[in-house]
Amino acid sequence: MALTEFNHDLPSHHEGCQIRLRHKATAEAQGTPVLFVHGATYGATQTFDYAIDGRSWMDEMADQGFDAWCLDLTGYGQSDRPGAMAEPANLNAPLVQTDDAVVDVQRAIEFICAQCAHDAVDLLGYSWGTAICGRVAGQFPERVNRLILYGALWVEKQADFKASSSIPAYRTVTAHGALSRWAHGLDPVEFETVVAPTVAADWCQTMVETDPNYDAAKHAFLRAPTGVRADFAHCAQTGIDWYQPELIQAPTLIVVGDLDIETTPEQGLIVFSRLTQAHSRQFTLIGGGTHSLLLENRRFQLFNAVHQFLNA
Repeated sequence: MALTEFNHDLPSHHEGCQIRLRHKATAEAQGTPVLFVHGATYGATQTFDYAIDGRSWMDEMADQGFDAWCLDLTGYGQSDRPGAMAEPANLNAPLVQTDDAVVDVQRAIEFICAQCAHDAVDLLGYSWGTAICGRVAGQFPERVNRLILYGALWVEKQADFKASSSIPAYRTVTAHGALSRWAHGLDPVEFETVVAPTVAADWCQTMVETDPNYDAAKHAFLRAPTGVRADFAHCAQTGIDWYQPELIQAPTLIVVGDLDIETTPEQGLIVFSRLTQAHSRQFTLIGGGTHSLLLENRRFQLFNAVHQFLNA
């Protein structure tokens, strides 16, 4: 069955900007729509819909009959960049905090529900996206049928945390920096067991080139909003919860790779313990996967865990 792809541009929380919502499905797609929400650095359209060996996660979902959607938040992927991202980063406050991202996700959910004649969506958040989706699921339980927290982010008060005196509006990421971050903590042999080096390098370069101002000679980097950093600092300094798992009512799956050093299994277990009102909860740990498991050799274990949960 042939896949169809449609891109929709919706009003962003940031006046004058639009956000990109991608839809992939077959003519026989059934059931609740599934919306993917990305993390703090890279957009959704080149993460969840990035093809490795000719197939992306969204392709796999659509082929299995899911109605798959992904959202690039303001300042990411194929969505518009606020004007402040064209100025030196230190001239403006951090852009796109979690409250802002929640508005973008709400608008996407309302659009999807109207398009598909559904009252709710299945919501999948990755990394920072888990805090966004966790907040959406807690505040708007009627709009979330099932919730997947892939790499469940959790931050507790850190007595020795020293925040920067000022956080710029955005940060920059090079392809080399992205690859180094991915491989951090692994020696070259270990990294090759996790992901083919060429796959990792190609993805990092592709992601950097999603910046609309990319130029190999003059602008060989990606700009990423830093609102997430401001939120992290606030939680680490004050101990205030980033989101409240106790408010989540939807059946919830937490899934994480055992080599993830950014959203660790320990963070996921804290969130799991606080899902006291969820209709059901499940914790899945996948061996041999880092924070970028969705792009790695064991990605199909992640895909299968999520697909089974959604079909339960």
